[in-house]
Formats: sequence, C-alpha cells, structure tokens
Amino acid sequence: MYHLKHFKADSDLEVLAFMKAHPFITLCGVDDNNMPVATHLPVLFEERDSRIYLLAHAMRKQDHTIAFAQNPNVLAIFSGEHAYISASWYETKNVASTWNYKAVHAKGVVRFLDDKGLYEVLVKLTNHFEGTTESPASVKHLDEKYVADNMKAIVAFEIALTDIQHVFKLSQNRQEADKVRIVDALNKGGLNASELVK
Repeated sequence: MYHLKHFKADSDLEVLAFMKAHPFITLCGVDDNNMPVATHLPVLFEERDSRIYLLAHAMRKQDHTIAFAQNPNVLAIFSGEHAYISASWYETKNVASTWNYKAVHAKGVVRFLDDKGLYEVLVKLTNHFEGTTESPASVKHLDEKYVADNMKAIVAFEIALTDIQHVFKLSQNRQEADKVRIVDALNKGGLNASELVK
C-alpha cells in the first residue's frame, strides 16, 4: 500500500467508518500453489474483546474458499470513490496528473463457522442490509427447506483483523487554488467532489 503521511486519515475511527460505509469487499488469499485468489462479497462488522471481526459467507468448493481453508491468512480490500485528476486543472503547470482514491487494506485470519454459525450470519447479514428484521426477505420469513437446501452450498466464516492500513489520497498536498479547481472539475463531471477532495 502507498504510504505518505499527508494521505492519511485523522483518526482510526474515520478509517473504520469508511470501511463500514463500503462493506462490499475484495477478499484475497493464496492457494497451496502460491497463486493468488480473490472473491467479492459483503461483510458485517463485529467488535469483541477489543478486536474487529468481519462476518461473511461464500460458495463452498470454490478456488477462494479452498484456498482460505488451506491458508487462513487473507487481505480484505475496501474501496471507495476514485477519479482521475488532470494536471490541466492545476494553477501550477508542468506537473503530472494523478488519481484520487480511498482504500483500506485489512489483513486477517479466517475461521470457518459451523451450520449454526452460518445460519446466524445469514440472519445478521439479511437483517442488516434489509434494514429491518420484518422484511419479507428476512431469513425467518423464508421456507425452512429452502434455507436448509441453500445452506448446503455455502459456508460462513469470520475474519479476525490483525492489521489495518489505509490511503485516503484526496489532493491534500495541493495548494488551495488547485483544490478549488479540482472540486469544480469533478462537479462538472458528475462526480461527488466532496468525497474526493479535502
């Protein structure tokens, strides 16, 4: 990950808030042939004993789930808004263009859950993303056989996070006149400049 002091958040709470606002992650691992694998999935957050855990589920017998079972060390990538920043927008000339973005890399260790844990993760995930426990899509409203049959094809796991790194590259190193020009250009392009410039 790209590390420069002026491209960092003001606090750990800001980084965690970003992660929670972008819960659809890329989860990366390494298989037993030392080849990279990755998958994309939504996660929930739990904080226990001063540690952060990610909860998720995935299809069984896929290259990524097989790899995570063989090597439980994983990298969860949280990505946010991003945009090309043209040097033509700067007041200062003869400098390079760049890309603004927010990203978090969270390393952790996978632990697979049993069927009871899988059911609990399904309930928690559905209720969280539905925004209510009373949605017709809530697990408790689904046919029990349908749920049981589908659970045979998936596996749940939690990831105990061991290290969190981030880069919030938002033109913090530019002079104020350049920031104003960047915001204006991004707004004209239909992007939410407030997410990409400080």
